[in-house]
Amino acid sequence: MAKTKNEGFNPSEIAKYSDKMKAAGQLFLPDEEEDNSDEYQHFYFIGKHEGEEVIFDAVICTLRLEHEGELLDVAEAQAASAFPDYEKLRSEIESAEIDPALEEEVGLFMADVISELQEEGAIKVQEHIDINQEADFGIGLDVGLMVERISPEIIEKFVRQFNDDTLQLDETFYSFQLAADEEE
Repeated sequence: MAKTKNEGFNPSEIAKYSDKMKAAGQLFLPDEEEDNSDEYQHFYFIGKHEGEEVIFDAVICTLRLEHEGELLDVAEAQAASAFPDYEKLRSEIESAEIDPALEEEVGLFMADVISELQEEGAIKVQEHIDINQEADFGIGLDVGLMVERISPEIIEKFVRQFNDDTLQLDETFYSFQLAADEEE
C-alpha cells in the first residue's frame, strides 16, 4: 500500500505533470530547483510501471561527471583514513576554521590519490540506469550516459526510448582524465 501514499502514482498529480509537459511542448519537466548543468540534469517524466502510469523522478549525468565523482569519493575515503583528525573536524563543524596547512596537506594527498587512480585506470564507469522503487515521489531513476553533454534533445531521446523499451545501454567501461586545473 506504500504506492498509494506516493504522490507520483496519484492520477491527479500525473495529470498536472502531463498538462505542464504539454504546455512546454516536451516529454519531460526539468526540476527548476536543482543546480542543473551541461553534465547533470534532474527532471520528471511520465511512463509506465507494472502497467500503471507513474511519474519518474530522474537524474541523468554524463559518464565523465560520474567518473569524476567516483574518483573524488575514493580520494575522500582514503583521506579520511589517512587524516582522521581532519575528517573529524570537517564532519563536526562544517564552518570550522581548519588549519590551512592541514587543509593543503589533505588537498595534495587527495590530488595524489586521484593521479594514481587515473594512471592505473582503477576507476571505470559504464552507462546505467539505477531504479529506486522506494522513492518518496514516483519512481527514482539515476542514469549515466556516454554523451558530451546533457541537452534537452538527449533527455527527450532517453524518455522516448525508455518508454518505448528500446533503450540500449553501452556496456563498455570508460575511464577519463581530469583536466589539470580540476585536480587541484
